[in-house]
Amino acid sequence: MDNYEIVDFSSLNETAQNLIKEAVRARKNAYCPYSNFAVGAAILTESESKVYTGCNIENATLTPSICAERAAVPKAVSDGHLKFKMVAITAHQESSFTAPCGVCRQTLSEFCSSDGDIEIYLSKPTMDKVLCTKLSKLLPLSFVSYKEDNVVE
Repeated sequence: MDNYEIVDFSSLNETAQNLIKEAVRARKNAYCPYSNFAVGAAILTESESKVYTGCNIENATLTPSICAERAAVPKAVSDGHLKFKMVAITAHQESSFTAPCGVCRQTLSEFCSSDGDIEIYLSKPTMDKVLCTKLSKLLPLSFVSYKEDNVVE
């Protein structure tokens, strides 16, 4: 249980609750005629504490499908926000929570907050229980070749 904890929605602070509510709202716009698996995401930026949302968008050829998190990221980045404090993701699975896929985890790792991490909240649309973790727990060995100390000269 070091990697996450499951808590009651009501025990979260107002910021986290509002972020989850935004993810639930975004999920309603999901375009998922092939999988029927709707996902919503909401990102809270470090600067200005702005919220950007996204939903999954499928395509008949599957490969160009876009995850909810990767729908929200470019919206925030195109507005100049490069550091994210929190991400909420919501989808419906009976017995578990939906976590970001590997590509989304790596994408989010580009935009960690000043403390080097991002708080992650995973919820069902009912918002009763929430799995709380951090990106560093979901992606402990992220690809970091862009960092100066990893460049070979």
